[in-house]
Amino acid sequence: MTPPKVFVSHATEDKDRFVNKFALRLRENGVDAWLDKWEMLPGDSLVDKIYGDGLKEALTVIIVLSSNSVSKPWVREELNASVIAKIQKGTRLIPVVIDECEVPEALKSTLYEKINDLLNYDENFERIKASIFGESIKPKIGNVPAYVSAILHSIVGLEPIDNLVLKKSCEYLLDNPYNCIDPNDLFGKNNHDAPPRSEVLDSIKILEDNDYLKVSRGFGGGPEYWGCHYNVTLLGFDEYCKVYVPDYGNIVDKCAGLIGNNEVNTNFKLRDSLNIPLMIANHIIRLLENNGYVKLSGEMGERILIYEVSPKLRRALQ
Repeated sequence: MTPPKVFVSHATEDKDRFVNKFALRLRENGVDAWLDKWEMLPGDSLVDKIYGDGLKEALTVIIVLSSNSVSKPWVREELNASVIAKIQKGTRLIPVVIDECEVPEALKSTLYEKINDLLNYDENFERIKASIFGESIKPKIGNVPAYVSAILHSIVGLEPIDNLVLKKSCEYLLDNPYNCIDPNDLFGKNNHDAPPRSEVLDSIKILEDNDYLKVSRGFGGGPEYWGCHYNVTLLGFDEYCKVYVPDYGNIVDKCAGLIGNNEVNTNFKLRDSLNIPLMIANHIIRLLENNGYVKLSGEMGERILIYEVSPKLRRALQ
């Protein structure tokens, strides 16, 4: 990339206190800064050098405005030439103000950079450099929170946050099929990717109203206590399975076949026969019970026993 040529217009009185070091810093950062002390030798024509070489070739003109420069005829001449060049060929003008001074009328519609400390102006310099190279100083957009970018499929009637809360809750039950869920375990401060607490609590209430969760509420407790515990209902887990469990319909049919043909009569046998999570085996048995296809003897620990299979199930399998 060819270094951009920049003409630095200034008053002689500002060289030592600012301009020389500023122009040098530009060159050290890939900018071909044009400064008269570097470009002009004894005997050179001021007009030819400044207007022929300096301003004519510059893509950008930096005008250093100070109490010294605003009244200088040369600076005003360079400013006028720069304004004409801006109109004719799109030269960029960057006013840099280093004193409390009146900004020339021709520059009042141009955003200027005000430097308050001539010994410490890193942030100002980065803005000037970005303008020269036509780059943006806007911070890059980071990654969206994990709870937003999580792969979510559509569960009818649920907003993405409700979908996420139900999904995370059901995934927790796959590993902990007999646990009541404490929302702090899934969405507490130790989970940096979790949605805000208030949004999770609102979602729990919405899922409860839709009969996807059964919520128990309490009072007291420490700062980690969210004021509730909950279980996922039969409906809630079934909606999750329909969307997120691969080949769920076929798994239900296979379970119904094994149970209807009296090949299995407990949740553990069903789990082992099809190599499925115990929570899914439990859920399908309860689903069959809810539809009147089987009767259960009651749970003994983690064991669910099927003691009667309805003829309706065997007929449905035909």
